[in-house]
Amino acid sequence: MLFEQIAKNKRKTIVLFIGFFLFMGIVGAALGYYLLGEWVPGVIIAIVTGIVYAVYMFSQSTDVVMSLNHAQEITSADQAPDLWHIVEDMALVANVPMPRVFIIDDPSPNAFATGNDPEHAAVAATSGILSVLNREELEGVMAHEMTHVRNYDIRIQTIAVALTSAIAMLANFGTHFWYFGGGNRNRDNKDGNIIAMIASILVLVLAPIAATLVQLAISRNREFLADAGAVELTRNPQGLINALNKISQSEPMSDENVSPESAALYIANPLKEKKLTNLFATHPPMSERIAALQKM
Repeated sequence: MLFEQIAKNKRKTIVLFIGFFLFMGIVGAALGYYLLGEWVPGVIIAIVTGIVYAVYMFSQSTDVVMSLNHAQEITSADQAPDLWHIVEDMALVANVPMPRVFIIDDPSPNAFATGNDPEHAAVAATSGILSVLNREELEGVMAHEMTHVRNYDIRIQTIAVALTSAIAMLANFGTHFWYFGGGNRNRDNKDGNIIAMIASILVLVLAPIAATLVQLAISRNREFLADAGAVELTRNPQGLINALNKISQSEPMSDENVSPESAALYIANPLKEKKLTNLFATHPPMSERIAALQKM
């Protein structure tokens, strides 16, 4: 089962890459037509941007994500003994290398894992989670994060964060030129140009939303699997159940300490809940996750 999940996630990574780059090509075509009257230059710009983003995130993903969330690395057990030893223990049980460990100075209890693979992984925990949870509960949370590491979930989500950001940047670049009326170009076929212009504007406006929905769907699906994996590692579903209950009753993290682009990485939504449909939720409902754990 474990190896099947890892293999499945690696295949998903390839599909995700292909899908996002095709999507970026569409956004690039819209951007090119909107600004230049030609779609080919836009496609080239979009693909190059996507490649640069992907390569950069592959080489610097941990440092980039931790910087976005104002996380500070700890390098020895003396700095946070409980967290260090629990991460060490859960990594040993999960049979993955000890990840780098970071702390985010925020009173809201939360945590996440990131990286390209188990050999280059990192986990971050807020100062709040260290003060609110007991050892049994913190073990459940770190086991959840080690499952993400073991299953290569972190790679999928890191790529999704990078390419979603790239698509948003391209779309924002195009919409920022809105007031300038796009590029100066010949309009020999007025009807055709108007239709193409409207289509381009719609793509630029809707692209970031569509890319974000894909990213959020990936995040929601992986949370149930990571919860189950945590129980497998700790043999104690109650620890994670108690942890999720406490996290769900806490205040959201400060906007200064969490990047919206990386919100889907956290074990629970770190941002203020918006009264929208589940389609826009970064995580599955906490009640559903707890109910699933109670059946184990």
